[in-house]
Amino acid sequence: MPFSFRNATLEDREALVEVIARSARGLSREDYSEAQIEAALGTAWGVDTELIRDGTYFVVEAAGAIIACGGWSKRGTLFGGDAQAGRRSELLDPSRDAARVRAFFVCPEWARQGVGRALLERCEREARAHGFRSVELLATLPGERLYRAFGYLAGERTMCPLAGGLGIDVVPMRKEIV
Repeated sequence: MPFSFRNATLEDREALVEVIARSARGLSREDYSEAQIEAALGTAWGVDTELIRDGTYFVVEAAGAIIACGGWSKRGTLFGGDAQAGRRSELLDPSRDAARVRAFFVCPEWARQGVGRALLERCEREARAHGFRSVELLATLPGERLYRAFGYLAGERTMCPLAGGLGIDVVPMRKEIV
């Protein structure tokens, strides 16, 4: 079934929360415990309205339903939704900074069908059109496999702290897009 892209809107917020939760619960179980997944939802894995306002966050639709979301950013925040601590809204300088690839979530029934690839290619293309020569991200463990397949180089795993004394392993990754 074909899918299409459009810019996310603030009116999509509820649907995005649902897609993020379905994706996280369905695709992260091999790498994270149920407690970690639930603690990450809404903070580390949540809607970032700044991306939506910037016009750099997209939804992927099929048959009128949102099946995936993700975007890129020209701002300092590397990871997390609106409720994530440590957000940085300063604009990046494309001549020296890397754009950010942010908040990719695909509904489980659409995984491994080219949706993530198409979304990633769109984000890289747009970041390049805005003068960025590289992109970086903080990947979840399931996401690391996708990004590695598309030429991203991984740094050393680190722990992202969550509520309740929990945390999830994440991997900083980078790619040149010139």
